Amino acid sequence: VLTARAKVYRKTVSDLNKGINTILKFMTFLVVPLCVLLIWSQVRTVGGWNVAISTGEWRSAVISAVAGVVGMIPEGLVLLTSLNFALAAIRLARKNTLVQELESVETLARVDCLNLDKTGTVTDGTIRLDSLELLGVRGPDDMRGTVNEHDVRQALFDLSNEGQPNGTGQAILSGLREQGFADGTVEARVPFSSARKWSSIYDGNAVWTMGAPEVILSQINGDHADILKQVNDLANDGNRVLLVARIYGAAPDDYETDPKLNPASCPVALVCCSEHIRADAEETLAWFREQGVRCRIISGDNPVTVGAIARKVHLTGDHEPRFMDARELPADITELAQVLENVDVLGRVLPDQKKAIVEALHAGEHVVAMTGDGVNDALAIKEADLGIAMGNAAPATKAVAQVVLVDSKFSHLPDVVARGRQVMANMERVASLFLVKTVYSALISLGVVLTQIPYPYLPRHITYIGALTIGMPAFILALAPNTRRYIPGFLKRVVTFALPGGIATALSVLLAAWVLPPVMGWNVTGDAADLSALRATSAIILFAMGVFVLARVARPLNGWRGVLVAVFAAAGVIGAFVPFVANFFALILPTGAT
Repeated sequence: VLTARAKVYRKTVSDLNKGINTILKFMTFLVVPLCVLLIWSQVRTVGGWNVAISTGEWRSAVISAVAGVVGMIPEGLVLLTSLNFALAAIRLARKNTLVQELESVETLARVDCLNLDKTGTVTDGTIRLDSLELLGVRGPDDMRGTVNEHDVRQALFDLSNEGQPNGTGQAILSGLREQGFADGTVEARVPFSSARKWSSIYDGNAVWTMGAPEVILSQINGDHADILKQVNDLANDGNRVLLVARIYGAAPDDYETDPKLNPASCPVALVCCSEHIRADAEETLAWFREQGVRCRIISGDNPVTVGAIARKVHLTGDHEPRFMDARELPADITELAQVLENVDVLGRVLPDQKKAIVEALHAGEHVVAMTGDGVNDALAIKEADLGIAMGNAAPATKAVAQVVLVDSKFSHLPDVVARGRQVMANMERVASLFLVKTVYSALISLGVVLTQIPYPYLPRHITYIGALTIGMPAFILALAPNTRRYIPGFLKRVVTFALPGGIATALSVLLAAWVLPPVMGWNVTGDAADLSALRATSAIILFAMGVFVLARVARPLNGWRGVLVAVFAAAGVIGAFVPFVANFFALILPTGAT
């Protein structure tokens, strides 16, 4: 059932792509009417349609319009975004981290809540059987004599020997095999379930049950406060504690079809297993705390056990981790969101509860990452903004995760988050650079239409200038190291930066186009040489403003960023004096009236 529900496809939401798509949609509605108006205005400057068609000047009118339209389209932005995602995925792959959805790289930067499944994440999944502690027999079993330890161990082996035992079951089987135990008699079986928290077998004489102590004890008759205290004492040392219960007699007819725990069952033994904590867990959790990411451990184990492990790895730093039994959690998502603000560790969590926890954090406007390795984690991983599966995870869990830690090392997560922050912060720089060109091209086009002047530069000018002040520098800036934390409001910040730069550039070019012809004595509507001089001047102004905007985007300019700006500024100047480049891009030095 969990696997079927996890198969429903849900695409990763990307703030970066949403912002860029918003820009592109706006430009789509703006470009078409402006293009028509530009062609109309440029035809007017050469004497109208009749003159333009008869003299062939309509071609220059279209070329002038193209200069405005091309400038308005941030043509390299989408490509650079996809390329940046892809390169980030390649870099992560080198560190045994598989990115299954490119957009998830960006989500890494926005995560502020990280839900960790204990087993396989904080611990390495290595479990060993430590001890078996027999309990004083009471209830119906008193009439059958004392508990035989060999019988309990054999039942424990058979209980764990399912078709696909979980990590605990495998540890018990391994430990008991070393003691010489092998397959016993099993006439009927109820496999372990994350929902029930127990498994059961019928061996022909009695029904044996193994599972979470507090769950089993809450469903059988009697006062078991002393056993619960013993369980908590063992759990406080970080042990994973299971309880074995028994009731003599035949299994019910619906034993396998409608499994229920017999309330007359008698607790007979506690099983203690221990897990190995990852050597890098404490350091990794400390990094997340420093980065402002709230970590919670969510597990199906005893909350006391999970709390003890959280204490050992300093989940909450110097503060005592606050733990809670998930059976006490409210069903209402709003109430759950409030409760979670004061909880660091949750135990006895059901698969549906894991999903509800993610939904509650979403209700609190958090960006949630979820790690896990079991099928019971699949729904929560799918619901999270970023699902992270371990390399040894169940196939269904890896299928729904956006990121897979191939070697199951928790210590890779800081690299994953840092790479996401690099993508997001750098793409914000790059998007600002591209959008400045969009803004000034649109404003210059509007000014040209309103004042009926020839377009102040050629398409080849904007190609040359754009390549040196936007295209190539943007590629380098997009791949540069950047560890800045994600700050919400990507599109707002990009627009806030682009508008002043775009307006300043547009005004500089338009003022030159309006003021210079009468001052310099240029006849831009009747003399091709004068029009070329104006366009050369506008191109120089455009290049100078482009270098200024690049310098602002690349800040701080100490180190390689300052060299980057200087190199491209010099390349633009030198290119104007190289004959082939100057001829191809129509770069000339403007002169006065002849």
